[in-house]
Amino acid sequence: MNEFDINEKEGFSKIELYNADTIKLLSEHYKQILGLIGENPERESLLKTPERVAKSLQFLTHGYHLDPVEILNSAKFKEDYRQMVIVKNIEIFSLCEHHLIPFFGKAHVAYIPNRYITGLSKIARVVDAFARRLQVQERLTSQIKDCIQQTLHPLGVGVVIEAHHMCMMMRGIQKQNSVATTSDFSGAFLKEPTRSEFMHLIGQKLH
Repeated sequence: MNEFDINEKEGFSKIELYNADTIKLLSEHYKQILGLIGENPERESLLKTPERVAKSLQFLTHGYHLDPVEILNSAKFKEDYRQMVIVKNIEIFSLCEHHLIPFFGKAHVAYIPNRYITGLSKIARVVDAFARRLQVQERLTSQIKDCIQQTLHPLGVGVVIEAHHMCMMMRGIQKQNSVATTSDFSGAFLKEPTRSEFMHLIGQKLH
């Protein structure tokens, strides 16, 4: 059984799909959590909080219900282009699987086609499909690279992610300005000239 939330604002409609049974179960647990941390779940402002948090968690982890391979294949075209294709500054929002606290930043993704290209928006969608799960940044980086490599079979793939981790900023070591950078490469990007070109281009401001 599914439930729809339709929010209309400034002439646009936003439809979000939730599993009603999952929402009900999650809400019951969140109501218990509110009591366990010392709050009163029957307080007026908190009455709908368990349901709101349950819906939020479903949205933040909706990547489990997306197929990144299918996303790439939905816009896969033959094209005789064998130069670097880069989509940079892709916003990422994910949940650290160790603390369920957000980490956020940008992903830079490049590939060198080998007979096939994909729609540029599909690269960003693949990033989102993996990011919207419980994650660690290292695995997220490799999953994006592996998916593109195994689906498009390009001459190489390069992925760099730069992210701020709230688990380091608001708890634990509490360092506010630290940035975690991870990278993974395949094929042509394992060669220094290609990798250097990619790193140079993602550092350039072209606008």
